[in-house]
Amino acid sequence: MTLIMDRPAILFLLVFATLWLAAWAGTAWRVRRHPLPDTIRSDYNVVVGATLTLLGLIIGFTFSMATTRYDLRKSLEEEEANAIGTEYARVTFLPAEDSTRLQVLLRQYTELRIQFYTTRNREKLGKINADTENLQNELWTITSAAAKSQPSPLTALAASGMNDVLNSQGYTQAAWWNRIPIAAWILMFLIALLANVMLGYGAHGKAPVLSLIVPLAVAISFFLIADIDSARGGVIRVHPQNLYVLADSLKAQ
Repeated sequence: MTLIMDRPAILFLLVFATLWLAAWAGTAWRVRRHPLPDTIRSDYNVVVGATLTLLGLIIGFTFSMATTRYDLRKSLEEEEANAIGTEYARVTFLPAEDSTRLQVLLRQYTELRIQFYTTRNREKLGKINADTENLQNELWTITSAAAKSQPSPLTALAASGMNDVLNSQGYTQAAWWNRIPIAAWILMFLIALLANVMLGYGAHGKAPVLSLIVPLAVAISFFLIADIDSARGGVIRVHPQNLYVLADSLKAQ
């Protein structure tokens, strides 16, 4: 299920086809077996309107969840770039040899963080995460050893800054894992399915146009939500602009 959510185009096609078939099935059921009596049509229309309203509210709420997560990923990318840039300056408080080594490692670390944001290859992502973890261990080992060898408020500040760098990566990873729950997708899809069956059943005649418009609108909504919610698989993604600027600045130095 999560794999489909990471492919919004496939999700769009599946949702559109399923909802269209649901609307068609509702129409076929009415035409062939149980016509809708005119005496209850007005009440039936109220139920259909309420169901569509509920579907619209749930889609809007889910869209809000997706955009909130997207905004969080953007802000954490900025915070991560700021943490690395600040620590790049603070490591000068440490002994010269350690400071030079740490600055080289921080430049490499920045490049790895850019690759984390831009790659779509899952195998490559695994290697990037492994390299990031190894580099973090090396950064912390050098920083802590240097701070212990010459304890002072300035070296403590450098150690604190390195801690911020490592923590910012953890916050970013947690935000990328924080997706719209699968249960919410399932419930939203079931309501959409029910609404389209009811629309097809209550339509006058076969209503081929009506059978296409509502499934298409809902499928586009699902596509947009999945695209924003998918941190790596969608078209709308977080561009690591701040990290790019930081990398260029560090190279210039």
